Amino acid sequence: MLSNDILNALKNYTQNMTNKVSLVLQTGEHTKRQELKEFLSHITSVSDNLELVERDDNLRSPITFYLEVEGKNNGIHFSGIPSGHEFNSLILAILQSSGTELKLDKTLTNMVKNISDKLHFEVFISLSCHNCPDVVQSLNQFALLNDFISSEMIDGGLFKELIDERNIQGVPSVYLNGELFANGKIDTAQLIDKLIKRFPNIVESKKTEQLPLQDVTVIGAGPAGVAAAIYAARKGLNVTMIADRIGGQVKDTVGIENLISVPKTTGSELTGNMQAHLSDYDITIKEFLRVDKVEKDGSNTKAPKKLFLSSGEVIDTKTVIVATGAKWRELGVPGEKENIGSGVAYCPHCDGPFFKGKDVAVVGGGNSGIEAALDLAGMVNHVTVFEFLPELKADQVLIEKAMKHDKITIIKSAAVKEVIAVNGKVAALDYQDRITGELKRQDLSGIFVQIGLIPNSDFLNGVVERTQHGEVIIDEKCHTTEPGIFAAGDVSTVPYKQIVIAMGEGAKASLSAFDYIIRES
Repeated sequence: MLSNDILNALKNYTQNMTNKVSLVLQTGEHTKRQELKEFLSHITSVSDNLELVERDDNLRSPITFYLEVEGKNNGIHFSGIPSGHEFNSLILAILQSSGTELKLDKTLTNMVKNISDKLHFEVFISLSCHNCPDVVQSLNQFALLNDFISSEMIDGGLFKELIDERNIQGVPSVYLNGELFANGKIDTAQLIDKLIKRFPNIVESKKTEQLPLQDVTVIGAGPAGVAAAIYAARKGLNVTMIADRIGGQVKDTVGIENLISVPKTTGSELTGNMQAHLSDYDITIKEFLRVDKVEKDGSNTKAPKKLFLSSGEVIDTKTVIVATGAKWRELGVPGEKENIGSGVAYCPHCDGPFFKGKDVAVVGGGNSGIEAALDLAGMVNHVTVFEFLPELKADQVLIEKAMKHDKITIIKSAAVKEVIAVNGKVAALDYQDRITGELKRQDLSGIFVQIGLIPNSDFLNGVVERTQHGEVIIDEKCHTTEPGIFAAGDVSTVPYKQIVIAMGEGAKASLSAFDYIIRES
């Protein structure tokens, strides 16, 4: 099941294990149990510190197993075969259970340790979802940090009755103590926000020592933010990076073929490379956090800026580089937000498999919309594309492919009015023909929204000038309207939102910040 190359790599990874880890598999009968047993047997064969144990522990299913360290269940469970994107989740859980250092910010570590309520997380995933592992891996770390916390990865493809019972139509879908906690397009930062909201005392009870005055603080860790942090560190400056996740929107990109000198890569590979490059420098990284507010001294533009973080921390910094990128634009119609994860989705790669054999819609006729339609057409019964304008905005080569596909219908000059749900699931979409004014209804099971991005700049309200669309206004050197604050990448007014352009803008913003520091200090 696992190639020799993978097994050899695992042997290298497990050489430094300090604790013995047992994979405890529930006994019983299941059509997939033998496959899972062979999968786990291959993994445990690479080290004397690994073993497979079969035991009746009254777990969810005969294809459920957990990690046991020194005779103790450490709270990390897997229901299903964690292959595909989840293979790394299992390997990381094994290594971290055996003593590998957790790479969580100290503030977050303290917050998780301060939770005193018993929490059991269930994470429903699809093996094709590239966002799911981030959530699984973070909750696994929480379980390792706190004995009150446990986490279980559940492969939705193998637990269809449970998926139907809970009306799950999107991944990752996270349940806490049996109740829906978060679903749809979520990440670790959002999970932490929800924990803070539920347990506010975890922020107040213990805070880490405040950082000294920083030269440069970069907000965001996409291509622009990473480039800015590396360029600033190379100048010998004190640099802190704050981000909800390393990689930003790039992490969600499946294929990248226009990054000069790199003929072909993926978003996850590029994110890994950027993270590795960051680790070469002395940069303080605060991941899974966000900046809630930027405070400036209006009477003294040279005074340090204050950044207020979601963790309760405050960072004083001479300069700020905003590289927060953008997020998926929502339709803003009735029924959309209420049905995210129950038929409304934003990632065709992650959630497409839930609609196998069903009719779905893609709203948006740009490149992302037509690419989504072509992708979904290979999984679902039929795709209807709704475009607001009289003509599609996608590249001609994509339009031609979609027009020829017998599973794709394109409706132009269509204004989506409402998402209709029945019994907690999307059942139809109401739209208006913009030419005739006629209101129409399209019966379907899923709606994939692909209408572009909006800048992540709300936290800068009243701090710097922005356009009516929310883009931070910058000049040719990435200066904003506030001295000492710079912006780069998709959050700014720089034209052409491309990875290579964002990297260049991040470098430029960092050089401008360095110039500001040496001239104003």
